[in-house]
Amino acid sequence: MSPPGYRSHFIPRTREGRTATVAFLVLFALCMPPFTHTVLNRIDPTVLGVPFFWAALFVIYTLLIGVLVRALRSGV
Repeated sequence: MSPPGYRSHFIPRTREGRTATVAFLVLFALCMPPFTHTVLNRIDPTVLGVPFFWAALFVIYTLLIGVLVRALRSGV
């Protein structure tokens, strides 16, 4: 138990922090097996010669990195 007056560092304190946390968790859930195996599991349409599955995961991972960079720059 923490002493009175101290808050946990695991809980975001600002609106930007909460937004970044929720965005990261939602994007991270999109690259996990229940979603990838049911929705993204297609190789037939290709994007610039790359199967759809890999292109979609590349976009999701790029967005995850973007959320982390934005959180870093905003000082969350």
